[in-house]
Amino acid sequence: MRLLLLNMTKTQITTEIQKLLDVVPESILQNILDFLKELQDHPEDKVKLANHLRQVLTEDKDLLERLAK
Repeated sequence: MRLLLLNMTKTQITTEIQKLLDVVPESILQNILDFLKELQDHPEDKVKLANHLRQVLTEDKDLLERLAK
């Protein structure tokens, strides 16, 4: 899905986000809002770096758990 988003227009991405927001539990909407506000306060390069780190941690979760043992 991530690759698909790279080829989408801003309007398409906004529409997809809205669809997800419509079905996400209300209890986490505030977390999403806080996260988006936090992104506004950071330069784009730092946001990209954080996203890359998150991706590495997610993809290599099993490896990192084994290394921690």
